[in-house]
Amino acid sequence: MPHFPKPYADRVAKLRVPGLFVLIATFAWLARPSAASLAWGVPVSVIGLAIRAWAAGHLAKNQQLAQSGPYAFTRNPLYIGTLLMALGMVIAARSVCLALVFAAVFLLIYLPVIELEEQHLRHLFPEYATYSQQVPALWPRFSGSGNGRFEGRLYWKNQEYRALLGFLAGLGWLIWRAL
Repeated sequence: MPHFPKPYADRVAKLRVPGLFVLIATFAWLARPSAASLAWGVPVSVIGLAIRAWAAGHLAKNQQLAQSGPYAFTRNPLYIGTLLMALGMVIAARSVCLALVFAAVFLLIYLPVIELEEQHLRHLFPEYATYSQQVPALWPRFSGSGNGRFEGRLYWKNQEYRALLGFLAGLGWLIWRAL
């Protein structure tokens, strides 16, 4: 994974949430969905949403290093899920410009944020060094075991339902635009 200067990564981390509103406006403006694009894109987004939900049910933020569930296969399943959700929405929106915008956002915003989070986890959990050597950052490694129980209370505590609500709002917009 590329290395980003800390001042850049810090600035990007602060702009991530406000930047989401710019992305939503861009998405709404550039989307040109059709029934076929929805049929192809929605399942991809649903898979991403399911990965995010699965990950959230195994994540006790800043209390315990998540190594079960999808964290046994990739250190960043929430970002993998986000990437798949966005990819599905871009497919559904049927816009090359939107695809380029989302690719740039992932490369210029999410990768530096992932790097900052990894630094934080290394500081918080001494066992993170070993974990990071055994489990890839993004591309999943399907050897090993995803043991561990999904905890619904963690799903709610991590407010993952917001991703579902955002997806449903975006899907509603796309369906309305396709009509």
